[in-house]
Amino acid sequence: MNIDTLLLYAIIGFLAQLIDGALGMAYGVSSTTALISAGLSPAIASASVHTAEIFTTLASGISHLKAGNVDWRVSLRLLVPGIVSGALGAYLCSKVGSFLKPFVSLYLFAMGSLILIKALRRWSFSFKVRNIPLLGAVGGFFDAIGGGGWGPIVTSTLLAGGHNPQITIGSVNLAEFFVTVTEVVVFSSLIGLKYWDVVIGLILGGVAAAPLAAYTCKKLPASLLMIITASIIITLSLRNFFGF
Repeated sequence: MNIDTLLLYAIIGFLAQLIDGALGMAYGVSSTTALISAGLSPAIASASVHTAEIFTTLASGISHLKAGNVDWRVSLRLLVPGIVSGALGAYLCSKVGSFLKPFVSLYLFAMGSLILIKALRRWSFSFKVRNIPLLGAVGGFFDAIGGGGWGPIVTSTLLAGGHNPQITIGSVNLAEFFVTVTEVVVFSSLIGLKYWDVVIGLILGGVAAAPLAAYTCKKLPASLLMIITASIIITLSLRNFFGF
């Protein structure tokens, strides 16, 4: 195992988990994009990221619990539908690919725009997320079939609905661990797992970043956290939609 290569994957994992743990989204998208840029194929990158996320989401969930950022009622309502739809999405992804990505990108752009407007208080609006289990089902499905999306879909929708940013991010991160485990089991049974140097590097970097990310989430002002979150959602959605 090459130390320089392992260090590169660890840095990618650290930065991706710092974003995800602090803002509740973008680990899969950011780390997969970086791995592909480093020369890995999309399939290898996606499989490696999902495997590493078992450890990083566990570390992130525990860190958020210790920081007091978790509402168990929200996590549990997301959990079961997220697991079921995540398994279905992983199965379909292995068979037909990520054909739904453009539609996810448009949805995320709309949610990011709403969050940004609310954070800047240019326009007063409010809506209720009346069916959190359905939201978990949608998030789990697109996370598996699109190579990432649990955080952007679930977190962005809850934030746009007026939920507390810190509690939302912590609760969604905790539920993500169980959804990720399910997806990895399905992926590994269908396509197998390879390139453990990538996985180990991502894990080392991600676990190291988790406590810092949870602390950052707790200390940042809610409005600033929402502005940063919205900016990332909008940027990633445009990038995915236009392919640049």
